[in-house]
Amino acid sequence: MSDVVSSAPALDLRICPSCGDRADFPSVEGAVLTCVRCGHRWPFRRLPLFALTGPSGAGKSTVGPALAARLGGDALVLEQDVLWTGGLRDDVPAFRAVWLRMAAMLHQSGRPVVLCGTVAPQEFEPLPELLFFAEVHYLALVADDAVLRKRLRARPAWREWDSPRIEEMLEFNRWIRGQVPYLDTTAASLDDVVGEVEKWVRSGLAVVGEGSGEAG
Repeated sequence: MSDVVSSAPALDLRICPSCGDRADFPSVEGAVLTCVRCGHRWPFRRLPLFALTGPSGAGKSTVGPALAARLGGDALVLEQDVLWTGGLRDDVPAFRAVWLRMAAMLHQSGRPVVLCGTVAPQEFEPLPELLFFAEVHYLALVADDAVLRKRLRARPAWREWDSPRIEEMLEFNRWIRGQVPYLDTTAASLDDVVGEVEKWVRSGLAVVGEGSGEAG
């Protein structure tokens, strides 16, 4: 039994299943991890991550449940803000890194993750955990500034959307359009937006189905 335990892959891909060392900077070649301490090599599922981003109020939380229903067992749809708590609120890079580690663990079940939350490529790219993914696909949901401002002002007080924070989000709404592909939800129906997001996800899933994202 001890041999079986010591050779089993760890769910946390930073931890070597042979010596138990935890790598701050994982060594990845294709879909194989190598322990920088003992040299042990083991395969893992290196799947794409889907980041559904955009400003608060553009519709990510509304689209998420409908998208999950449409994708069924083909992908997992997760809400980023569920981990926006405790010490992670004070350390945004750590917050992003935890999400990448979580998504990589979930990928070992064979289903890619669609992560719904306000994020920019520049926040993921410096993180060593990005090596766990074949690639990251980004799609932003955006809306007219006036519509976003109205939606955010209508939110409950506990969400703390004061004027300075709203203006900061509106600036992000304008900026993200020049960074990644986007969908404008201002006048679009929920069904239309969910349909377009589903097409975006399934186009990435088609590549996985061809075998490019699986461990060899």
